[in-house]
Amino acid sequence: MNKHNIVREDILKLPKSDLHCHLDGSLRLATLVELAREYKVELPTFDEERLRHTLLCGRRVDSLESYLKAFAITLMVLQDKDALARVAFELAEDAAKENVWYLEVRFSPLLHTNRGLRYAEIVDAVLDGLQRAQKQYKILTGLIICGMRDRPPAESKYLAEVCVAYKNKGVVGFDLAGAEMDNPAKDHQEAFTLVLTNNINCTIHAGEAYGPASIAQAIHYCGTHRIGHGTRLIEDGDLLNYVNDHRIPLEICLTSNLQTNSVRSLDEHPFRFYFDYKLRVTLNTDNRLMSATTSTDELWLAAQHYDLSMNEVKDIIIHGFKSAFLSYRVRKNLLEEALKIMDRPIYPE
Repeated sequence: MNKHNIVREDILKLPKSDLHCHLDGSLRLATLVELAREYKVELPTFDEERLRHTLLCGRRVDSLESYLKAFAITLMVLQDKDALARVAFELAEDAAKENVWYLEVRFSPLLHTNRGLRYAEIVDAVLDGLQRAQKQYKILTGLIICGMRDRPPAESKYLAEVCVAYKNKGVVGFDLAGAEMDNPAKDHQEAFTLVLTNNINCTIHAGEAYGPASIAQAIHYCGTHRIGHGTRLIEDGDLLNYVNDHRIPLEICLTSNLQTNSVRSLDEHPFRFYFDYKLRVTLNTDNRLMSATTSTDELWLAAQHYDLSMNEVKDIIIHGFKSAFLSYRVRKNLLEEALKIMDRPIYPE
């Protein structure tokens, strides 16, 4: 219970960002069913409530690997340009309707080639959906291309080349996603070297299902600018101080971390320690469908469970805007506009 009397509606009204959101984990359930019928995809069930259970939708599992199995279902309907554009538009639309001003959507084009689409067609379709939403709603979006840890590093290198080709065309960064166990980030170092030498931002899933060594690899081998999750950073105090000293943002996803068993309970999640220790923590959805969450819900959950004041909620929102993969001037203008609404002074670096 929050003793500061924060209600969910207060958070809903605030400008927000979502920096860690997967396209293939953030479909509307009804859209998934419609697309399956349209493209004659056989789902485990067409009953939405049963499908909700199959897709986890907030249900806890034993591991990240078990959580990732649900994506095989959503990916079946995301093999067509129109489907990709529709899902991207709807995701940005849903975010905009809860006052998300800036949304970064991430996905791996290599997972959308089952029906013969080429990478350029796939990226163009997603960008089309996002850009249509930008014209219709008050939202800025950026697309992050993901390499996959469990795929050959040569594929990550090729995806990095795609990322470079789409620089300044809607793609704002490069990521490495997928199961951490036995799939070290350093194997994909060549892809990140290509991205970094082309002055493109990068983020890496690390420290979610594997220890702080995964985070160290992401930083020191791959040069990441942000850490996706970072739940286990707390296990290495020296590395934690390095992350803090260099203001490397953490993309925290509370509901997802609990759901994948990355933490046994919210009480054991290091979020409150990170925040109190002044790390740059951001709160994000990860997968709106699988985790049955929104940006508002993640901030609301943190406010309730960790007894945050409204000023602390606003500080976390500020961290998000400061950590966005936007140019300095755009980021500064967006933050200043948000600060006026939040009635907060300029927040120090």
